[in-house]
Amino acid sequence: MEKKIFIQEILPLRPRLLAYAESLMDNRDDAEDIAQEVLLKLWSMKEELSVYNSVLALSLKITKNLCLNALKYRADRHVDMETLKEKTDESTLSPYSILEQKDNLQQVNQIIERLSGLQQAVLKMKHVEGLEIDEIALITGSTLEAVRMNLSRARKRVKTLFYKITK
Repeated sequence: MEKKIFIQEILPLRPRLLAYAESLMDNRDDAEDIAQEVLLKLWSMKEELSVYNSVLALSLKITKNLCLNALKYRADRHVDMETLKEKTDESTLSPYSILEQKDNLQQVNQIIERLSGLQQAVLKMKHVEGLEIDEIALITGSTLEAVRMNLSRARKRVKTLFYKITK
């Protein structure tokens, strides 16, 4: 699909995607982000869009999945914070341990930000958004093997850099 056709056929779907995302999310800014992400995913899939009977149905499905992933991630983070609070309340973790965990998490996030664009995207899709490898391959337009390879390289790089920082 050429850029001109994409602009004529896909970009006009944005208001509908935004409205759908807003109906699923409780925050307009999050819905805006998701609508934008859907358009980016469709752009990355532009060569394969002709295979689908309905690009609108595909885009709505992607929107729904991204919204559900965002809500799940938000809920998981909330549960993790509650668990951390419970552990702190139970005095099983020392203030030093809590601080150390937060510092380690911050360092890992900084390392992830330094990865190449594709490795960073694949790692976040897998571990933050909770997508499966075949879904990532579909979204990125890569093969399953390429996704696995990039995911493996990203994990190895994060691990290597984290150990260099902490030693």
